[in-house]
Amino acid sequence: MSGTYVSPRVPPGPAGTQSLRAMRDAPLEFVTAMAAHGDVTRHDADGEPVYMLNRPDLARYVLKENGANYTKDRTPDDDMLRPLLGNGLLTSNGAEWAAQRRRCAPAFRPAEVDRFDQVIVAAAEHLAAQWRGAASVRVDHDLTSLTLTVIVKAMLGTDIGGAGEGFGRAVDAVNRFIGHYVPSDDPDPADTAARYLGFQRARTFLDQVTHLIIAARRAGGAGDDLLSALLAEGHPRPETAPGAGPGTETDAPPGTCPVTGPGGMADVELRDQVLTIVMAGHETTAKSLTWTLYLLDRHPEAAAAVRAEIDEVLGGRAPAAADLPALRRCRQAVQEAMRLYPPVWLISRRSVAADVIDGYDIPAGSLVCVSPWVLHRDPRYWDDPAAYRPDRFDPEAAARHLSHQYLPFGGGPRICLGRHFALVEATLVLAVLLRDLRMELVPEFPVEPEALVTLRPRHGLMMVPRPR
Repeated sequence: MSGTYVSPRVPPGPAGTQSLRAMRDAPLEFVTAMAAHGDVTRHDADGEPVYMLNRPDLARYVLKENGANYTKDRTPDDDMLRPLLGNGLLTSNGAEWAAQRRRCAPAFRPAEVDRFDQVIVAAAEHLAAQWRGAASVRVDHDLTSLTLTVIVKAMLGTDIGGAGEGFGRAVDAVNRFIGHYVPSDDPDPADTAARYLGFQRARTFLDQVTHLIIAARRAGGAGDDLLSALLAEGHPRPETAPGAGPGTETDAPPGTCPVTGPGGMADVELRDQVLTIVMAGHETTAKSLTWTLYLLDRHPEAAAAVRAEIDEVLGGRAPAAADLPALRRCRQAVQEAMRLYPPVWLISRRSVAADVIDGYDIPAGSLVCVSPWVLHRDPRYWDDPAAYRPDRFDPEAAARHLSHQYLPFGGGPRICLGRHFALVEATLVLAVLLRDLRMELVPEFPVEPEALVTLRPRHGLMMVPRPR
């Protein structure tokens, strides 16, 4: 009858407000426990309801089909990344995001990526040479330096020299701070203060490296890399200082930008875009390779299959882009590692308008999350989900995967722009490293995942490189 009150349809979930400390300390366990409540769940955290979607079609709905109604603005993703990356491709929204993506997309087309094969291989050969004869190596840090070198050379046209090791340490400090949500009632203010100080120092260092990259590219003249294209872009607008609100302008003359001159891209915008490219372009690939080497060591049969393929395809020579179709097992070893240990373990969005998902009401302004960690380990979609089986990604098997069942690069229009670059790089690097080396975990070294901004080994990864 008219005017009858209809109770909102609320998803199942735990009663009461959830402990932010527990969520922060054991996030993977928390999202796994939430999934046990159903395909759509609700819990209260930090004064607001959070909805979690635990089915591929629901992830597809929010990330793609009705993606226009779900923004990254004011989400945990945004809160974690914006303090470091500013308003780059990962953090911008709407028309500004679309323009940034159009600007960067040409550099990540497959044909463009494949031409950087020798940059990738040279970096991998250099690392393999460093590892030969070493008693043990810190795999995660060394792979971070490698992928950093590759992305800067390939996309930004310059070489950062010895800054790679310091960059890796800075990324660790950033992760330790922005990867932990700190509630207003901080249970450990001294620890938070120490991590914040580390973050400030790391951000200063990363800013210095970023400005060095931009300055080196300017000094080197025009090239055919992404940074050259960004430098050539005409975006005359008044400069906005970092942290300043809208309309806070500098004294730059109209139509000019500090340093770049007439018609150039503003330095703040350049900084945000370049640092975003560097961070997004190296961190997830480094972690994916780290987990791949660990899993291959734990699964000798899968490792033997990868080495046999490398021997057959390469015969001892260096790989190239032309070998990628034949390096199928190498690629699948990485893809399966990204299933078990997805670099981005949680994707968050905020609803713009009210919606209904799977029969449940989602009010406007609600936080809605999808966890690749949960989806990638759901036994409804993956046979024996805890097992490492790269053959899941054989073409026939992969063709049976549901849309948004596998989300290592996200989904929908905001799917990672560099996904092809990441798989090409990881495949070629793995082929070089395992062509000559057998990587073994240091005996009794503890390995457990830590869910910060990316999913990384909590204690790093120490391995022994042995000649084959």
